Amino acid sequence: MLKRTLAVLSLTTGVILSGSAQAEPVKFDGTWSVQLEASAGMCGSGVSQTLTVQDGRVRAGSSGLSVSGQVGPSGLVSLALQKGPVQGTASGKLSRASGSGTWMVSTLGCSGSWTAQRQTITAQTF
Repeated sequence: MLKRTLAVLSLTTGVILSGSAQAEPVKFDGTWSVQLEASAGMCGSGVSQTLTVQDGRVRAGSSGLSVSGQVGPSGLVSLALQKGPVQGTASGKLSRASGSGTWMVSTLGCSGSWTAQRQTITAQTF
């Protein structure tokens, strides 16, 4: 009886663990509106940027800003930024609908924080 109970518990635990390990990760694909705030340096504050996430890869809108990086399955963000000769980095975390983190452009001595909101598409009736 004890062996049977242990076998059932082991099997149940294995099914639960394998189910959580194979669970579908949170998706971050879509369009995000990002607001940058500077806390140090000569960079402007209050800058907005639209970014698109597709299959975990991040790209910028049409502002001349080059963005390369990714959003991991847990929402961790790691980006390299470039506009002309100026390069920077950004990191942070996204949830399903929002996110936040920090950014830095060391060549200009700038740094600050960013917040993001997922843009949603609403259906229109005619």
